[in-house]
Amino acid sequence: MLANILFIVLGLGLLIVGGDLLVRGAVSLASRLNIPTLLISLTIVAFGTSAPEFVVTLQDVLTGDATSNGIAMGNIIGSNIANVLLVLGMPAILYPIAMNLPGCKRHATVMVLASIMFAYFVYVLGAIGTTAGIVLMGSIFLYIVYIGWRATQPGGEEEPVLEDLEEFTEDDAFWKTPAFLIAGLIGLPLGAKLLVDNGSVIASELGVREEVIGLTIVAFGTSLPELATVVAAALKKQAEVAVGNIVGSNIFNLLFVGGTAGLAGTSYFTDAARSIDMPVMLASTAVLAILIFTGMRLNRVLAVGMCLAYVGYIIFIGSKSVLI
Repeated sequence: MLANILFIVLGLGLLIVGGDLLVRGAVSLASRLNIPTLLISLTIVAFGTSAPEFVVTLQDVLTGDATSNGIAMGNIIGSNIANVLLVLGMPAILYPIAMNLPGCKRHATVMVLASIMFAYFVYVLGAIGTTAGIVLMGSIFLYIVYIGWRATQPGGEEEPVLEDLEEFTEDDAFWKTPAFLIAGLIGLPLGAKLLVDNGSVIASELGVREEVIGLTIVAFGTSLPELATVVAAALKKQAEVAVGNIVGSNIFNLLFVGGTAGLAGTSYFTDAARSIDMPVMLASTAVLAILIFTGMRLNRVLAVGMCLAYVGYIIFIGSKSVLI
């Protein structure tokens, strides 16, 4: 099992580095093509930080079967939970985050609608399959078209743009763009394979449902790019600019990653996922939406509460996960 743990750590490392390189290469290419920075920040960067979730989920769906895609579905749900409770909560302990961002309410509305849509397929249809994949993928396409249209309108650039976008769009040697893209495209699937294969082995040896691996180790690991972005912004006392990245990442996780999983195969949900994990994801989404819509400030007290809620959730699902 020690070897499996080491391979998981290696896989997480490849996912983080690969995702970062893919973002840098994609943003560099987009900037050379004169694509608006708002469109870059809310699509390419948001997708880039969701790339680990995307590759891990696709890897699990393609190599598993409809009844054993726990890592894939747990990864989507767990990443969204971690993004809200942990990725936003931890930096807010360092420095409170202002949530009254210009234009963010529109994207928060899409996040809420995407969560409701995903929940519909889980509870009503009972699975993420071809129908869900088509609807979810069609929705992310419409979302991208919408924000692309908004980016070209007067005042569109007033919406939040990632603070670290300037770093990504600095003038680099031309060879770096394709080099970063190739390295990212190689590192991501390799890291995903190591993570999924060894995570499944550990789940089997410990006698826990695969969703727990997806909800904990994999979800936390694939949320590290978002965490690094928000922590870096918090240290600059500008953490609020990363809220848009979290909202965008959650949207991409549900619509693009979930849509891809549905088109690649069919994944069913366990009773535990429907009764515990999905409600927690919906509740955490509601918390983030309320903060954004009311313009409340994410202060240290609330941030500590969010982090404790995440820890309590992990402990709870861990205690309930042993198969009888």
